[in-house]
Amino acid sequence: MSIAVRAAGVEDLNDLSEVYRRSSLSNEGDLEILLRHPEVLELSGEAVREGRTWVAIDTEGVIVGFVSYLVVGGIFEIDDLFVDPPSMEQGIGRELVDTVVALARAQSFDRVEVTANPHAQAFYERAGFRVGHVVETKFYPAHRMYRRTD
Repeated sequence: MSIAVRAAGVEDLNDLSEVYRRSSLSNEGDLEILLRHPEVLELSGEAVREGRTWVAIDTEGVIVGFVSYLVVGGIFEIDDLFVDPPSMEQGIGRELVDTVVALARAQSFDRVEVTANPHAQAFYERAGFRVGHVVETKFYPAHRMYRRTD
């Protein structure tokens, strides 16, 4: 699939919220937890308003995925990464990861980190991340992973 990546704007929030919800609910491993906690299916929009979100757009101009990042305590990390289910397995997630890695490199960070949902760990490994230590998340333990920017 041919896509373009651009910075997200507040005008994209409705579309991003839909991608976020559809993508989240497509993960059967998390479905039961998400249905018990529907509040986590609401995208806050904070990262978009702060200019920390990039979107993948298909040739029709439709948002098919997005990534948000944070810089906390000197660590550049992926905060959110979601691809619309019909567009999965087409390289969009990898393109969004590469966008964040390039942003981190441009800001002189030598690595990008992510707390990988257990169901997404294999994706991040294919995208060049290495498994680090285990951290506790709201619902289950997850691996903290990292990828060098060079």
